[in-house]
Amino acid sequence: MPELDHNGVTLHYEVEGSGPTLLLLSGMLSDSATWAPLLPLLAGYRVVRIDNRATGRTVPLDAPVDMAIMVGDALAVMDHLGCDRFHIAGHSMGGLMGLEIAGVAPERVASLSVMASGRVRIPRINGVFDALVAVRKGPEGERLWLRALYPWVFGSAFFEDPETAELTVEAALAYPHAQTLGAMKHQIAMFKQMRLVADLRTLTLPVQVMYGTEDVLVPPEMAQPGFAVLPNLTEHWLEGAGHSVVWDATQTVAEHLNAFIAAHPI
Repeated sequence: MPELDHNGVTLHYEVEGSGPTLLLLSGMLSDSATWAPLLPLLAGYRVVRIDNRATGRTVPLDAPVDMAIMVGDALAVMDHLGCDRFHIAGHSMGGLMGLEIAGVAPERVASLSVMASGRVRIPRINGVFDALVAVRKGPEGERLWLRALYPWVFGSAFFEDPETAELTVEAALAYPHAQTLGAMKHQIAMFKQMRLVADLRTLTLPVQVMYGTEDVLVPPEMAQPGFAVLPNLTEHWLEGAGHSVVWDATQTVAEHLNAFIAAHPI
């Protein structure tokens, strides 16, 4: 099991394949497993996935965490793997992590793909997280909070078959490394205080941003202005995708990711 002891935690990470290195950074309430549907479509890369603090198999789950610490964790894993230069793809908070990594180590990032993310404060997100915690603390909370989450992260097509949500709930409940309620609260507290310091106007590396047209958690019209200052920006709108673009639009995400990396080789 790949692990790295670093700065007070044991970081869990996964490495698959060979070729140019692609670092995948997960969003809130998820760990490295969130990339599962995309992995078969990323042939030709050495794919590195990290369990961020307060998620998955990185322990202890209550270790100190903020954006700068997570950026340091990711760079430590890359150092440990002997990788001087790499591509990054990040979902939601992972996209913000990618921008911060590019801010502190621009010479190391060959390209950055940001998915369903926004460098803008959206107070409603805090309301959603607080409501999910309240539901999870109640009777049958482990099942009900997942059902409450899905309308916020999936597009309309997910709900066309009533069995889909129930099967997804069962799969999530069966996952042995699911985020605990305590770790969830710890990560949400970090998110509410999160500070971003990278000046996007100075990031000259190639950045592509993918928006889900049905993303109600981070609506594209709210996120797009924050990315407009990037000097080397490519944008894509994923039709019918909600916030969870990796699951809602797997094939399209892979096509954009593969093409972008190919256009900016290491």
